[in-house]
Amino acid sequence: MNAAGYSAKLIEKGLKVTPQRIAVLEAILEMSNHPTVENIIDSIRKEQPNISSATVYKVLDAFVSCGLIKRVKTERDVMRYDANTASHHHIYCSDSDSIEDYYDEELTGLLKEYFLKKQIPDFMIEDLKLQIIGKFIKTRT
Repeated sequence: MNAAGYSAKLIEKGLKVTPQRIAVLEAILEMSNHPTVENIIDSIRKEQPNISSATVYKVLDAFVSCGLIKRVKTERDVMRYDANTASHHHIYCSDSDSIEDYYDEELTGLLKEYFLKKQIPDFMIEDLKLQIIGKFIKTRT
């Protein structure tokens, strides 16, 4: 994706286009591995060494607020960011603290069906995401 594509995504969400927002969005989309804020800052500083951490945090908050990205918290309480807003679940590896996207329409359907039948009193479900926690048995390539 080029700068025009990043700008279009920001405009689509009603955000002002700034170099800082483009840099943060570009970093998240290019890493595509559920980066931490530190990963994002390190990536951006390769091209923009003077960007402040506070600016990156503010941009991330704005992106989350408008639904451009989502926060994903690990078992170790590390906050990561996910630019994939399509319906999916996560596989969390407790050995490596890594997160991978997991797509299973059947599982998603089962969860939705279950909660349609078994509603939580006085609670409206907005989204369902399952985080599967475990360890990879074989090294993944």
